[in-house]
Amino acid sequence: MAKRSTRSKPPPPARDPRDRILDAALALAEREGWSKASLAAIADEAKLQLAQVYGEFRSRPAILAGLMARTDRAVLAGAQRPDLEETPRERLFETLMRRFDAMKPQRPALQRIARGLACDPLAAALTGLPLLRSMAWMLEVSGISTVGPAGRLRVRGLTAIYLSVLRTFLADETPDLAKTMAALDRHLRQAERCLGAIGRMGPRKPPSEAGATAAR
Repeated sequence: MAKRSTRSKPPPPARDPRDRILDAALALAEREGWSKASLAAIADEAKLQLAQVYGEFRSRPAILAGLMARTDRAVLAGAQRPDLEETPRERLFETLMRRFDAMKPQRPALQRIARGLACDPLAAALTGLPLLRSMAWMLEVSGISTVGPAGRLRVRGLTAIYLSVLRTFLADETPDLAKTMAALDRHLRQAERCLGAIGRMGPRKPPSEAGATAAR
C-alpha cells in the first residue's frame, strides 16, 4: 500500500498587513472594548510587530479611518453606473443600504467602538474628516456631484443623515435591517427638498478627486 505523504500543505498566502490590523482592531473592540484596543494590543492581536502597525497607521483614529475606507471600497466595488432615471433620494437610499449591509458583520465591534468614542470626544472629532470623505464618495457613486460650495453642503448634509441613521443601525437586530431602512427612508424624504437640487448636476470631477472635495 502506498504511503500517504506526510508533507504539510503550503501555508496560505499572507494577508495584507492593513487588513490584518483592521481585523485585529475589530476583534479587540468586540471582545474587550475600544478603550482597551491600544496600538500595542492591536499589533499583538494581528501578530505583527508594532513597527509594522506604525508603517500602516500612525494612530487609533487612523485605524478607524482605515475601517471607513475599507467599507467605501466594498460599496464602490459592487456599484453599477447610477440610473439617472431614479431620483437622488432613491439612488442614495440604495447606496447607503449597501454600506450598512457591508457593515452588518462588524456591528458588534462597531457598537463598542461607538460607545468608546462617546467617551473620547477628541478621538471622535478626528474621525470627522475621513467620514466627510466617505460621504463624498457615497454621493459620487450615486451620481450626485460634490463639486463646489453646493457639493460641500451636500456632503455635510448627507453626513448628518448618515450619523443619525447609524445610531438606528447599531441597535437594529432585524434580519433585513428593516428599522435601518425605515429610518434612512424617513431622513432622506425629510431632506428631499434639498436633495432635489442635488439632482441638477454641474461639471463633475474625475472620481479620483471626489474624496478630496469634502476636505476643502
